Amino acid sequence: MMPDEKNKLYLYEALELRAEMDARIKTFKDCLPETRNNRNRFSLLQEHEGRVVPAEDFDLKTVNERIRALEVKRRKLNNAIQKANFEQHVDYGNETITLAEALEVRKGLNERLGELHTLVTSSAYKRVIYKEDRDIIEPNQVSFQDSLKDLEEARLAFRQLNRKIRAASFSTNVDYLDEKS
Repeated sequence: MMPDEKNKLYLYEALELRAEMDARIKTFKDCLPETRNNRNRFSLLQEHEGRVVPAEDFDLKTVNERIRALEVKRRKLNNAIQKANFEQHVDYGNETITLAEALEVRKGLNERLGELHTLVTSSAYKRVIYKEDRDIIEPNQVSFQDSLKDLEEARLAFRQLNRKIRAASFSTNVDYLDEKS
């Protein structure tokens, strides 16, 4: 589904294309002799007992040219994605923020989810210290129910923001033309 006859991409399509370019670059780089040598040097098991020679249809110069061309395309695509992220806006709380800001907020919320998860699991149990023939129970700093409530609220906020970001990626055009190959 292309947004117009000029073959421009939606943001989600641009993100998919960038990932595909990353995979192409990695494939070509993994074929380079220096990458193979480094991989074999750090590997406990050698790929083959003997040495290897390039296949007849493998041209190192052509592979390097393709890597450089893909890196340039990827850089231009990434710039177009970043530009779209700064031009597109989403509602968050009582304000409207750029998609770039929304991505940063989502990242922060995701980190907060990890912290709250740890708080929930640690507040589920009290610490008991056995000392001088008796148990000393240390009370929790935060109640289990309160920390669980905070975690669920953060999960809901993350889900709502993530849906807005995803919706924006399906409606935002990126100033980059799709490629045929």
